[in-house]
Amino acid sequence: MREFIEILDCGILELISQDSKLEIISTGFLLTEGPVWNSKENCLYFSDIPGNTIYQYSDRKGIEIYRKPSHFSNGLTLSREFQIIACEHQRRAISIQRGKNLEILCDHYQNKRLNSPNDVIIAKDGSIIFTDPIYGLRDGQGGPAIRELPFQGVYRLPPGEKQPILICNNFERPNGLALNSSENCLYVDDTVRQHIRIFHIGNNWEITGGEVFTELIGKGVGRPDGMKLDIHDNIFCTGSGGIWVFSPSGKLLGKIQMPEKTANIAWGDEDRHSLFICSNTSLYRLRLQTLGKSPNDL
Repeated sequence: MREFIEILDCGILELISQDSKLEIISTGFLLTEGPVWNSKENCLYFSDIPGNTIYQYSDRKGIEIYRKPSHFSNGLTLSREFQIIACEHQRRAISIQRGKNLEILCDHYQNKRLNSPNDVIIAKDGSIIFTDPIYGLRDGQGGPAIRELPFQGVYRLPPGEKQPILICNNFERPNGLALNSSENCLYVDDTVRQHIRIFHIGNNWEITGGEVFTELIGKGVGRPDGMKLDIHDNIFCTGSGGIWVFSPSGKLLGKIQMPEKTANIAWGDEDRHSLFICSNTSLYRLRLQTLGKSPNDL
């Protein structure tokens, strides 16, 4: 384990077993992103952004194409009905798949087109929270396209609504995001500033805070991108060199060193003890002692 786990605090040994091994599931992609586990079908969905494809993976069937073209999809999550909710770079939208129909949930804020929704999560009440940096406006990532908004924001789309509510607009590049188990804290990372910020959620989605929670400045390829929490609210966030692991208080416990730039992660397998890791060209799996949740877990 010590070959690819950097131990900075013994607490990480409670999360990752001494005999953990990094498994390469498949390689040869252009840029994997946005993984999410479907607990009903026992499979993983993930995007290849430049490949304009959503893939489906299961131990039984291996890698299969699920949707192509995907409108250069990035982050994925699932509705309570197991419908795929996607951040689409090309259409600059949040979409949902209802049967064979692909419906746009939102693509504007105050009559201006969104930049390029990047990552997305869903709360227990059905609220969809997403980040909207400018990455997808670039050629090969869904663009080229011209931005209409003067900022790169974080939004909440209330259930049944078409207009998103702006949570914060002073990020440089908002990217990965996660809710804690009580859903009273929202974590959002900023790729360029290389830190995670924390917002406090009150009654009726009253949002306060936004202070820097922790920084991820280090050596190696990669910057803060995808982020997930385990059931104990330990934070797993991609960053330079691989995946950084923090305690709920923000203490850096260690790093999972990856062989290539790492973009995003998701909990999966039937017991949720697997961390699926999307990197530049490959999909990996790492079995852990701790576990997380997929969107439809109670």
